Amino acid sequence: MNEPAIERILFTEEQIDQRVRQVAADISAKYSGRELKLIGVLKGSVFFLTALAREITVPTRLDFLAISSFANQRGGPGMVRIAKDLDDSIEGDDVILVEDIVDTGFTTRYLLQHLAGRGPNSLALCTLLDRTPRRIVQVPVDFRCFEIPDRFVVGFGLDHKQLYRNLKYIAVLNLDEARVRGDPRGPGGPPH
Repeated sequence: MNEPAIERILFTEEQIDQRVRQVAADISAKYSGRELKLIGVLKGSVFFLTALAREITVPTRLDFLAISSFANQRGGPGMVRIAKDLDDSIEGDDVILVEDIVDTGFTTRYLLQHLAGRGPNSLALCTLLDRTPRRIVQVPVDFRCFEIPDRFVVGFGLDHKQLYRNLKYIAVLNLDEARVRGDPRGPGGPPH
């Protein structure tokens, strides 16, 4: 670990690989004999979606969407809008929404409602990280790799101001140290 802003590693590369294989096996068993569509939320879910798709044994198609979130005047959860929509229809498909992290639940609830309105045969949620201490809106998490404490985390797709996504592990980021050690933009922006 040569990143001075990393406070501690929560999950190693080996732990992530093992857990992704376990979750992929669960998904493969549940959807045996069917074709599956994984929908990733850009940009954070790309690393997880790729690792997961490689381990799923049923026929799998991929699609992506991107969102923009806007905080309300008090800095709390506000509006969410689709910045990049799906390329293909999901009507009649078995769909899994793949998230990097489920936090307050507001964005995930919006995405699930948005996708449900498009007539999929089934809709499930799979997340790499589930930060339940911050949950405000309950959402059904069908598949999860890890539950985490209420800390700011980076790595394996999760970022701080577009940095740290490429780390092979998931770690707690010391935001003050990130500012001092080379991220001149400092802490800020909404947590994951």
